[in-house]
Amino acid sequence: MPEPVTVRLLTAADAPTYREVRLSALRTDPLAFITTAEEFAARPLAEIAARLEPTPEVANFGAFQDGVLVGLLTVARETRPRLNHRANVFGVSVLPPARGQGCGDALLRAGIAHTRSWPGVTSLHLGMMETQHAARRLYERHGFQLWGTQPDAVRDAGGGHLAEHHLALLL
Repeated sequence: MPEPVTVRLLTAADAPTYREVRLSALRTDPLAFITTAEEFAARPLAEIAARLEPTPEVANFGAFQDGVLVGLLTVARETRPRLNHRANVFGVSVLPPARGQGCGDALLRAGIAHTRSWPGVTSLHLGMMETQHAARRLYERHGFQLWGTQPDAVRDAGGGHLAEHHLALLL
Protein backbone atom coordinates (compact mmCIF):
# COMPACT_ATOMS: atom_id res chain seq x y z
CA MET A 1 0.00 0.00 0.00
CA PRO A 2 1.45 3.42 -0.96
CA GLU A 3 2.36 6.00 1.65
CA PRO A 4 0.01 8.94 2.14
CA VAL A 5 0.18 11.64 -0.51
CA THR A 6 2.50 14.54 0.21
CA VAL A 7 2.37 17.83 -1.66
CA ARG A 8 5.09 20.43 -1.92
CA LEU A 9 6.12 23.40 -4.01
CA LEU A 10 8.26 22.42 -6.96
CA THR A 11 11.50 24.21 -7.86
CA ALA A 12 13.92 24.28 -10.77
CA ALA A 13 15.62 21.19 -9.31
CA ASP A 14 12.43 19.23 -10.05
CA ALA A 15 12.50 20.07 -13.77
CA PRO A 16 13.68 16.68 -15.13
CA THR A 17 11.04 14.73 -13.19
CA TYR A 18 8.36 17.37 -13.83
CA ARG A 19 9.09 17.10 -17.56
CA GLU A 20 8.56 13.32 -17.49
CA VAL A 21 5.29 13.53 -15.53
CA ARG A 22 3.93 16.38 -17.65
CA LEU A 23 4.79 14.57 -20.89
CA SER A 24 3.12 11.43 -19.58
CA ALA A 25 -0.03 13.41 -18.74
CA LEU A 26 -0.10 15.07 -22.16
CA ARG A 27 0.28 11.70 -23.88
CA THR A 28 -2.18 9.85 -21.63
CA ASP A 29 -4.95 12.48 -21.74
CA PRO A 30 -4.31 14.62 -24.83
CA LEU A 31 -7.88 15.93 -24.88
CA ALA A 32 -7.52 17.35 -21.36
CA PHE A 33 -4.89 19.93 -22.32
CA ILE A 34 -4.39 22.68 -24.85
CA THR A 35 -0.63 22.11 -24.97
CA THR A 36 0.30 19.05 -26.99
CA ALA A 37 2.98 16.55 -25.98
CA GLU A 38 4.97 17.56 -29.06
CA GLU A 39 4.88 21.25 -28.11
CA PHE A 40 5.95 20.53 -24.56
CA ALA A 41 8.69 18.07 -25.57
CA ALA A 42 10.25 20.82 -27.71
CA ARG A 43 10.72 23.13 -24.69
CA PRO A 44 14.28 23.26 -23.40
CA LEU A 45 14.79 21.89 -19.90
CA ALA A 46 16.19 25.29 -18.83
CA GLU A 47 12.89 26.94 -19.77
CA ILE A 48 10.91 24.37 -17.79
CA ALA A 49 13.23 24.82 -14.80
CA ALA A 50 12.80 28.61 -14.91
CA ARG A 51 9.01 28.25 -14.93
CA LEU A 52 9.09 25.97 -11.90
CA GLU A 53 10.78 28.48 -9.60
CA PRO A 54 8.14 29.90 -7.23
CA THR A 55 7.42 33.62 -7.64
CA PRO A 56 5.05 35.97 -5.84
CA GLU A 57 2.53 35.26 -8.65
CA VAL A 58 3.07 31.61 -9.58
CA ALA A 59 3.34 28.37 -7.60
CA ASN A 60 3.77 24.87 -9.02
CA PHE A 61 2.83 21.97 -6.77
CA GLY A 62 3.75 18.32 -6.99
CA ALA A 63 2.00 15.37 -5.38
CA PHE A 64 4.29 12.58 -4.26
CA GLN A 65 3.64 8.96 -3.32
CA ASP A 66 6.52 6.97 -1.86
CA GLY A 67 8.79 9.87 -2.86
CA VAL A 68 7.77 9.69 -6.52
CA LEU A 69 6.18 12.64 -8.33
CA VAL A 70 2.72 11.52 -9.50
CA GLY A 71 0.68 14.72 -9.87
CA LEU A 72 0.96 18.37 -10.86
CA LEU A 73 -0.95 21.62 -10.33
CA THR A 74 -0.07 25.27 -11.00
CA VAL A 75 -1.73 28.36 -9.56
CA ALA A 76 -1.01 31.78 -11.02
CA ARG A 77 -2.19 35.17 -9.87
CA GLU A 78 -3.26 37.74 -12.42
CA THR A 79 -0.87 40.69 -12.38
CA ARG A 80 -2.78 43.39 -14.26
CA PRO A 81 -4.23 45.91 -11.78
CA ARG A 82 -7.86 45.39 -12.76
CA LEU A 83 -7.51 41.60 -12.60
CA ASN A 84 -5.15 41.01 -9.67
CA HIS A 85 -8.05 39.91 -7.47
CA ARG A 86 -8.13 36.71 -9.54
CA ALA A 87 -5.94 33.63 -9.77
CA ASN A 88 -6.05 30.64 -12.11
CA VAL A 89 -5.45 26.90 -11.85
CA PHE A 90 -3.51 25.30 -14.72
CA GLY A 91 -2.03 21.98 -15.77
CA VAL A 92 -3.68 19.69 -13.24
CA SER A 93 -2.81 16.05 -13.77
CA VAL A 94 -2.36 12.81 -11.85
CA LEU A 95 -0.67 9.79 -13.38
CA PRO A 96 -3.13 6.91 -13.95
CA PRO A 97 -1.65 4.51 -11.34
CA ALA A 98 -2.06 7.20 -8.65
CA ARG A 99 -5.62 8.19 -9.51
CA GLY A 100 -8.35 7.58 -6.95
CA GLN A 101 -5.88 7.80 -4.05
CA GLY A 102 -6.35 11.43 -3.03
CA CYS A 103 -3.61 13.04 -5.13
CA GLY A 104 -5.90 15.42 -7.00
CA ASP A 105 -7.64 16.33 -3.78
CA ALA A 106 -4.34 17.05 -2.00
CA LEU A 107 -3.05 19.11 -4.93
CA LEU A 108 -6.23 21.17 -5.12
CA ARG A 109 -6.25 21.78 -1.35
CA ALA A 110 -2.63 23.01 -1.55
CA GLY A 111 -3.38 25.24 -4.53
CA ILE A 112 -6.45 26.77 -2.89
CA ALA A 113 -4.59 27.35 0.38
CA HIS A 114 -1.71 29.02 -1.45
CA THR A 115 -4.12 31.22 -3.39
CA ARG A 116 -5.81 32.28 -0.15
CA SER A 117 -2.39 33.50 1.08
CA TRP A 118 -2.20 36.07 -1.73
CA PRO A 119 -3.54 39.38 -0.37
CA GLY A 120 -6.56 40.67 -2.24
CA VAL A 121 -7.29 37.51 -4.25
CA THR A 122 -11.03 36.85 -4.07
CA SER A 123 -11.58 34.21 -6.76
CA LEU A 124 -9.88 31.21 -8.29
CA HIS A 125 -10.66 30.22 -11.89
CA LEU A 126 -10.02 27.29 -14.20
CA GLY A 127 -10.93 25.98 -17.60
CA MET A 128 -11.42 22.30 -18.34
CA MET A 129 -12.37 20.26 -21.37
CA GLU A 130 -15.86 18.80 -21.44
CA THR A 131 -14.40 15.27 -21.53
CA GLN A 132 -12.89 15.50 -18.03
CA HIS A 133 -15.80 14.29 -15.89
CA ALA A 134 -13.75 13.07 -12.90
CA ALA A 135 -11.85 16.37 -12.79
CA ARG A 136 -15.10 18.32 -12.82
CA ARG A 137 -16.41 16.27 -9.88
CA LEU A 138 -13.17 16.99 -7.99
CA TYR A 139 -13.43 20.73 -8.62
CA GLU A 140 -17.10 20.84 -7.65
CA ARG A 141 -16.36 18.95 -4.39
CA HIS A 142 -14.02 21.83 -3.54
CA GLY A 143 -16.69 24.44 -4.21
CA PHE A 144 -15.94 25.44 -7.80
CA GLN A 145 -19.05 26.36 -9.77
CA LEU A 146 -19.60 26.25 -13.50
CA TRP A 147 -20.17 29.75 -14.87
CA GLY A 148 -19.96 29.15 -18.60
CA THR A 149 -19.10 26.85 -21.46
CA GLN A 150 -17.23 27.86 -24.58
CA PRO A 151 -18.34 25.73 -27.53
CA ASP A 152 -15.77 24.80 -30.18
CA ALA A 153 -12.97 25.94 -27.84
CA VAL A 154 -10.29 23.48 -28.94
CA ARG A 155 -9.71 21.50 -32.11
CA ASP A 156 -7.66 18.34 -32.24
CA ALA A 157 -5.42 17.22 -35.09
CA GLY A 158 -8.22 15.08 -36.52
CA GLY A 159 -10.60 18.03 -36.77
CA GLY A 160 -12.68 17.12 -33.73
CA HIS A 161 -13.76 19.95 -31.48
CA LEU A 162 -14.30 20.23 -27.76
CA ALA A 163 -16.11 22.63 -25.50
CA GLU A 164 -14.31 24.13 -22.53
CA HIS A 165 -16.08 24.54 -19.19
CA HIS A 166 -15.17 27.55 -17.07
CA LEU A 167 -15.41 27.21 -13.28
CA ALA A 168 -14.76 29.60 -10.42
CA LEU A 169 -14.34 29.38 -6.67
CA LEU A 170 -15.14 32.52 -4.70
CA LEU A 171 -12.68 32.81 -1.86
